[in-house]
Amino acid sequence: MTDPTGILNKIKGKIRSLLRSRQEKRHTLVGPGHLWKMKRQFQFDFLQTRGLKPTDRLLDIGCGTMRGGIPFIQFLDEANYFGIDVRENVLREGQKELTLSGLEHKKPSLVLFSYFRDLQFEHRFEYMLAFSVLIHLDDAICEQCLEFVSLNLSGTGACYANVNVESHPDDKWEEFPIVFRSVKFYQKLAHLYGLEVSVLGTLAELGHHSGQELADKQLMLEFRRKCHPDP
Repeated sequence: MTDPTGILNKIKGKIRSLLRSRQEKRHTLVGPGHLWKMKRQFQFDFLQTRGLKPTDRLLDIGCGTMRGGIPFIQFLDEANYFGIDVRENVLREGQKELTLSGLEHKKPSLVLFSYFRDLQFEHRFEYMLAFSVLIHLDDAICEQCLEFVSLNLSGTGACYANVNVESHPDDKWEEFPIVFRSVKFYQKLAHLYGLEVSVLGTLAELGHHSGQELADKQLMLEFRRKCHPDP
């Protein structure tokens, strides 16, 4: 005799498998598909350890497919999540991920942009996250990004970004470069815009375990406003 419960469970399993494969395919647009769950959890856990509260406003620079954005939207108060990205097709997938997660009622803002100077917000942000972003920006665009951070970070806010510092030839991923710079480069650039830089450790030390040596050796930087700006 056929077991209807067993058949129903198999159907549910196939549906879950299909959804997982769709998500994995979607998130290959922003990195290794098989690592999307780990990277999502890492970003959320990391900002929680840095004191993120539901009442804080978060700007997710390079939000992409919402690989990292979904748990933040769940956690933050309504309308407190803002995501920006330069790729229209990727942001479109991010909107699909948002719909799939049933979180549109939280009223996150997803913004397509071309230049940092064109972005305007009505308020400043307590937290900014640029996960795997600075590693894909050439020097000029990186400077524009940090200028934008300085202009839009709240007085006590912080921006976090992982960077490549290992000695390695520059390369490319998709249409973006993969760049390797010294911490001194970021310190000097941040200084121009009234920011201070702290090194928090490698991603591996902070809980990011991808099995990819270069990625796990990246450093996490914290950018904050200088307590005593230069005259």
